[in-house]
Amino acid sequence: MTDPETLGREAEQSDWLDHAVRAGLVAYGVVHVLIGWLAVQLALGESSGKASAQGALQELASKPFGQTMVWLVAVGMFLLVVWRLLEAAVGFREHDGSERLRKRATSVLKACIYGAIGVSAVKVAGGSGSSSGGSRGMTARAMDLPAGQWIVVAVGLAIVGYAGTLVWRGWTEKFAEHLDTEGKVGWDGAAYLLLGKVGYIAKGIALAIVGGLFCYAGLSHEPNKSGGLDAALRKVLEQPFGPYLLIAIGVGIACYGLFCFARARHLDR
Repeated sequence: MTDPETLGREAEQSDWLDHAVRAGLVAYGVVHVLIGWLAVQLALGESSGKASAQGALQELASKPFGQTMVWLVAVGMFLLVVWRLLEAAVGFREHDGSERLRKRATSVLKACIYGAIGVSAVKVAGGSGSSSGGSRGMTARAMDLPAGQWIVVAVGLAIVGYAGTLVWRGWTEKFAEHLDTEGKVGWDGAAYLLLGKVGYIAKGIALAIVGGLFCYAGLSHEPNKSGGLDAALRKVLEQPFGPYLLIAIGVGIACYGLFCFARARHLDR
């Protein structure tokens, strides 16, 4: 009988998983394009929705056939969860020791992110996606724990660290490793690389602000100062030249979504 690890390796290397990942990346791209559009609308003062994953899903649900499309996004997100969990279980065998452990831990983190968006999509599609509280409620509950204030700060620092990684990957074009050779040559390849560079940096900046809000909330012991992506983008709007900065970040996040489409087409796992 074939052992579970061998089955996992065969699944991780299979063609069906390539198709699943491509579908999931398209869904992930749709979410980011909508977040970028909502951020631009917010900068122009023309949006009352949230510039976040949940806000993007609610916006999508309001369109013709939107509920069906949100269900498809949910399926795509859960397909990405399967991919990342397989990576965490049996992937990165070409690496040894701490490097393999780090990459597998990163895959678990990404699985959690995709899973959270998938759960939000299910709630929105089922008509129960307008829950209140959000990250502020979670921050308040975390602060009630022993050393809760420092837990919140640690979460903020972790988000900032992840954001820094995104900016670094964008600046160095490290993300290009996810594209096959055809996706990196010619005019199309140059466009894909530009979308990825702008997208990764913009997403990193936005998440760095999210992490900063968590750190400030923990250090000041004011959970209402924390917030998710929507709160971070609204904080940008309050700064000098805020609308212009927010438009730039929104366009950048949309570029990340477009890069997800390019990656789905030229996938190199």
